[in-house]
Amino acid sequence: MIALDKKSADTDTDCDCADTDNGFRKPCGGLLAPDAQKALASFGLTLSKNILVNPQIFSVRVIDTSRSGKPLVGHYQRFYINIDRHKFDLWLRSLIPENVEVVGGCVVVAVEKVGEFWRVVYSRNGESKTVTARYIVGADGAKSIVRNAVFPRKKIKTYLSIQEWFKAENSCPYYYSIFDSKLTDCYAWGLSKDDCFILGGGFTPQNARRNFDELKQKLTRDYGGLGVDLNAPIKTTACLVLRPSSPLQFCTAKNNAFLIGEAAGFISPSSLEGISYAMQSASLLAGVFAGKKTCNYAKKYTGATRGIRFKLTLKLLKCPFMYQPFLRRIVMKSGLRQLMQK
Repeated sequence: MIALDKKSADTDTDCDCADTDNGFRKPCGGLLAPDAQKALASFGLTLSKNILVNPQIFSVRVIDTSRSGKPLVGHYQRFYINIDRHKFDLWLRSLIPENVEVVGGCVVVAVEKVGEFWRVVYSRNGESKTVTARYIVGADGAKSIVRNAVFPRKKIKTYLSIQEWFKAENSCPYYYSIFDSKLTDCYAWGLSKDDCFILGGGFTPQNARRNFDELKQKLTRDYGGLGVDLNAPIKTTACLVLRPSSPLQFCTAKNNAFLIGEAAGFISPSSLEGISYAMQSASLLAGVFAGKKTCNYAKKYTGATRGIRFKLTLKLLKCPFMYQPFLRRIVMKSGLRQLMQK
């Protein structure tokens, strides 16, 4: 078994998203949601303290910047774990068994079906290489080359996730969810990590940078920059992220090619959380391959992911109450499930 560990991802040209020594650094808030915590627990995995960062806060402050006049702010209880995402990724990679050959720093150039086999062409250190396999598993995220090869017509709306880091030794220790329907139909986030503050958001690729900068200006003007100088970032990262809008966009398997995690469309349309679904779908596929050798793997895997697809479909029903401005205002003004109102 061979695992190709890609070196970089699709990004803005002015964003630094890769670490040449330790692999791709995914732009992510680095909060483990309850679903991700449950997935880790199901495998008997525990986090070491060097992966955790300060502060550990169990609530989120929701800010709706869409409207003029008095802002809408809500305070809701949430049970996240604040982590260093890059250390977390490296720790997961360290769990790969020795019988799996990991080829790091690769860029996959092409994936194509040749007879009964799949041929993968990849580049490493400027040299082109080819591997052939009867089965291929795409765990390659938002712009999955495997998904595009197997399901070229199954498109999912794509956002550019932009995230900036700021020095903020004395910033207010809050988690923020920020909504502004004028700038994005997705959401933005802010959180403290040790002596830094992270501000990020999901934006449609067209004008993503401009809209992100406008959000920073609005937060600086109306909210004091959340206690941070948002004009002095020390690091900027970006990557693509998917957001399914229909159960028909989930893709599992075809022609001995299988998709797990975000490549399959398994990512929450409401929160963009995908770690739990990546782990669950990978485990389900492993169980399928470990079963009867004569079964229809694609059919069995599709059936095994029924629970994931149902759960994500329910989250699709939740989205209007978070992202439709009128419904969101009704929910926030109602004070439902809020710890306090401001």
